[in-house]
Amino acid sequence: MTTETIVYIIIAGVISFALALFMYGYKTKYSKSLSWIFGILRFITLFSLLLLLINPKFKSETYSIEKPKLPVLVDNSVSIAELNQTDQVSVLLEKLKNNENLNEKFDLSFFSFGSDFEELDSLSFSKKNSNLTKALEATDNLFKNENAPTILVTDGNQTLGSDYEFTSATYKNAIYPFILGDSTTYTDLKIERLNSNRYAFLKNKFPVEVILVYNGTGSVTSQFIISHGGATVFRETISFSENTNSKTLNFTLPASNVGLQKYTAQIVPLEDEKNKTNNNKQFAVEVIDQATNVLVVSDIIHPDLGALKKSITANEQRTLTIKKPSEATSILNEYQLVVLFQPDRSFTQVYSEIKNLKKNTLTITGTNTDWNFLNSIQQEFKKETSLQTEEVSATLNNNYGTFAVEHIGFNDFPPLKTTFGDLSVLVPHEILLGQSINGFETGAPMLATLELNGKRDAVWDGEGFWKWRAQLYLQSDTFQEFDVFMGKLVQYLASNKRRSRLEVSNETFYYNNNSIKILAQYFDKNFVFDSRAALNISVRNVETETQTVFPMLLRNNFYEVDLNSLPAGEYKYTVSVADESISRSGNFTILDFNVEQQFLNADFSKLIRVAQNTNGTAYFPSEVDRMIEGLIADDSYQSVQKSELKTVPLIDWKYLLALIVLTLSAEWFIRKYNGLI
Repeated sequence: MTTETIVYIIIAGVISFALALFMYGYKTKYSKSLSWIFGILRFITLFSLLLLLINPKFKSETYSIEKPKLPVLVDNSVSIAELNQTDQVSVLLEKLKNNENLNEKFDLSFFSFGSDFEELDSLSFSKKNSNLTKALEATDNLFKNENAPTILVTDGNQTLGSDYEFTSATYKNAIYPFILGDSTTYTDLKIERLNSNRYAFLKNKFPVEVILVYNGTGSVTSQFIISHGGATVFRETISFSENTNSKTLNFTLPASNVGLQKYTAQIVPLEDEKNKTNNNKQFAVEVIDQATNVLVVSDIIHPDLGALKKSITANEQRTLTIKKPSEATSILNEYQLVVLFQPDRSFTQVYSEIKNLKKNTLTITGTNTDWNFLNSIQQEFKKETSLQTEEVSATLNNNYGTFAVEHIGFNDFPPLKTTFGDLSVLVPHEILLGQSINGFETGAPMLATLELNGKRDAVWDGEGFWKWRAQLYLQSDTFQEFDVFMGKLVQYLASNKRRSRLEVSNETFYYNNNSIKILAQYFDKNFVFDSRAALNISVRNVETETQTVFPMLLRNNFYEVDLNSLPAGEYKYTVSVADESISRSGNFTILDFNVEQQFLNADFSKLIRVAQNTNGTAYFPSEVDRMIEGLIADDSYQSVQKSELKTVPLIDWKYLLALIVLTLSAEWFIRKYNGLI
């Protein structure tokens, strides 16, 4: 308390005493004993009330001891079991949990990781991928303000994410790798990587790239073979030596039959190879007999055209051609979709031919669009504009039901530029993206899809969406999210297929170490997305006839199921709606590939370098006790005494209020008892 507050309290005491003395000591009519009692009670009441008005503040300081954190990250991937290291993990965890000195010095916490990072519950060693970078970055963020050395229990073999060795220099705390696996080098041939297209066109050839790696001493020769349906379609003799221990093969294979074509690649194993799992790899190509051809008609040069071409042709089933209006009229019938980019009066013949051929269109407008021409040449939408321009941001319509759209961060994208005025759509339509200006939604569409008399169209009012694609790449190092969004829009517009109340989307084949998801949308009779429905998917293995039923879970405006629990094989599925006679069927294939089974050894050299980069120490399974003793003996990890200073105002002290109530009540009862009331 300050000196001023103490003076106020003394004054309050003097005033309270003076008032009590005046009321019960000067010419009082009460007996001496009652006067003393009433005077004391009144003094307490008055003094307490004045204290509340002064409201002095009291400071209290508490002390606590905070131990340094010791997070333990355990690799829960299949490779740990493949290297026969599960017992070593159990021994380590048991010793860490039961060592009294270690637990007295550190606050231990346990986590596991595969492709995801999570708190340790139990270990199955069944995760099909390992992302060490994600686990270390999550731990670094979780304990960013703590002195928290990290024990990393792993074989060091990473299958997802950026290289953890090169990101380890940014970690704030030391890393102590506990290296699982054998450091002995075995003779081994393996298929390090195989790249091929997911799609190929009938009677064309598709490229295949294979990287083969040899570990061992001396020179060896083997055969690389690709087989399809029991027949060998490619063979090459490969020689390796200690100095030439990798080979890259580039070749093409013919796409002779329509449908899913499965291939098996093999590097014939050597006699003394220990791990022969990594000598084989399956891959597949879907051969299609027709591509989706998209024509972009534009009379100007604009960055959006480049973004359109990259996004649409990211799917190899689609081709895109850019033509000027004067060149496009005679070739419109060769394309399933026509993109009209910033139309002006030079598009007159193009619109006339589109009307005759009833071609589906995507109209993209912006600052170079001639709206007087556009309003007169078609009757689907219009915009009364001036010569002024404005910037508009996008907002996703979560109730959009024409096709499934994932939110890729539209609200955070840079605004697009357009001419001033509201866009009005004059035919039945659905808004996919709405417009907002400075955070306020205008109610006007930015991107809307139209469907009338079997013809599908869309209008996108805004230029500059190339910035959206660039921003997504900066955020995630991939254009995929934007390309998938554009791909779904093009897929819808390029098709004249009659709309169904139940739409199902899936890939033709999946690798079993990746996500296996099937999406569905269900609409009511007015073709409005129905979020109240109960959808189930029945999946049957073609070979074993095993049938499993999974519920499909609602996510935003579509239903989803993850089938990662299914083993490799060919499957047929049926998606059905409860209490409705509506269903859709299809098929898919799961190809067997477990990247975690490709490793023979621990990557001990990389883990040792990570320890050195972070001022930690690497340990092997035989050094469990030495690791624990080293952590206990390290003086750089000490408990910290923390103090907390609290300032509490008297008005928060409830006991003083209770005292006032008590004194007033006591005075009232005494008066009542003595007949003074």
